[in-house]
Amino acid sequence: MAGVLTGFAIIGFVIAVGYVVGRTNILQVDAQKPLNRIAFFVTSPALLFTVLARADVSVIFSSFLVVTIITVATSISLYIVASRLFFRRPAAETTIGAVASSYSNANNIGLPVAIYVLGDPQFIAPLLMLQLIVMAPVTLTVLDTVTRGRASIGSFLSQPVRNPMIIASLIGLLLSVFGVTLPDAVMAPFDLIGGATIPLVLMTFGMSLAGQRPLAPGTGRRDVVTAALLKSVVMPIVAYLLGRFVFGLDSTHLFGVVVLAALPTAQNVFNFASRYERGVVIARDTVLITTVAAVPVLVVAAALLAP
Repeated sequence: MAGVLTGFAIIGFVIAVGYVVGRTNILQVDAQKPLNRIAFFVTSPALLFTVLARADVSVIFSSFLVVTIITVATSISLYIVASRLFFRRPAAETTIGAVASSYSNANNIGLPVAIYVLGDPQFIAPLLMLQLIVMAPVTLTVLDTVTRGRASIGSFLSQPVRNPMIIASLIGLLLSVFGVTLPDAVMAPFDLIGGATIPLVLMTFGMSLAGQRPLAPGTGRRDVVTAALLKSVVMPIVAYLLGRFVFGLDSTHLFGVVVLAALPTAQNVFNFASRYERGVVIARDTVLITTVAAVPVLVVAAALLAP
């Protein structure tokens, strides 16, 4: 329980620092864009490479992964249906909303929660793999295609070699699969650069909140509320039902899969939206609301399910 509160306190403090930076105009008005690009093209790939290179393959390819895949697919499907029936947003905004309703904050919040609450950082590996190897490439390919205005098979097939986060993730996963351990001297620069990702992304997110009012009229409140409810409420419930009644997980693994499903929307979704300049408000507000909502949701999950 203390781990959940500690993790959110740390994250909230860093976001608050970014907010103060934005409010006091320490940086130029357009400073968010270059900071986002640094996170997208440099620091995030380094972090993802180190995490997956050290992951335990037996933990990655487990029932955790199956439950997570079905849970994520359910949330995405429900959002797309709601968007088609009620919102009727363009494809790019619908994509951002669907991802916001299903893409968990596995790095910034998931890792500390896995360590302090679940007792093992390897619990987060299946979720990381799904998001980095499948969800991120598909999301970026869709955004690439719809913002360009044309569909291209070549664009989809070449996405892995054009996106540094995907390249780094695949290399890290291959090292893990084949049991290759790189010397500490080789990994140290990646650890150092990757270590900048979490504070950089969190502070950039905090800067984006300066002067903004979540759920303001005309900003797609229905979209945000729908994405937030799916992420914070529906996903944990689906994960629980699947884990207990379909896969028969033991108490430790059932608690783990529910906690992972209850994680808030990742700042990476905001990063994606900012990179393509589509659905930025939806991403920002959903990240904020689910981050706040995750505290009571995780506390309740811990109280009811912790072994």
